[in-house]
Amino acid sequence: MAQKKATSCDTCTYYSYDEEYECYVCDVDMDEDEYMHFMTDSHYRCPYYRNGDEYMVVRKQM
Repeated sequence: MAQKKATSCDTCTYYSYDEEYECYVCDVDMDEDEYMHFMTDSHYRCPYYRNGDEYMVVRKQM
């Protein structure tokens, strides 16, 4: 739904490549108010963010 913004979207689990649109998109189903807040407030922290770094656990074990 949301296009890339200056947040931590790059590492989010829900940020994936959409072959139909040929770009990265957010797969979270936000309502219109949440989306507008996300796009207009530069200090907004996404409540849906989940770290998608698969190797984070491995690095902690080392």
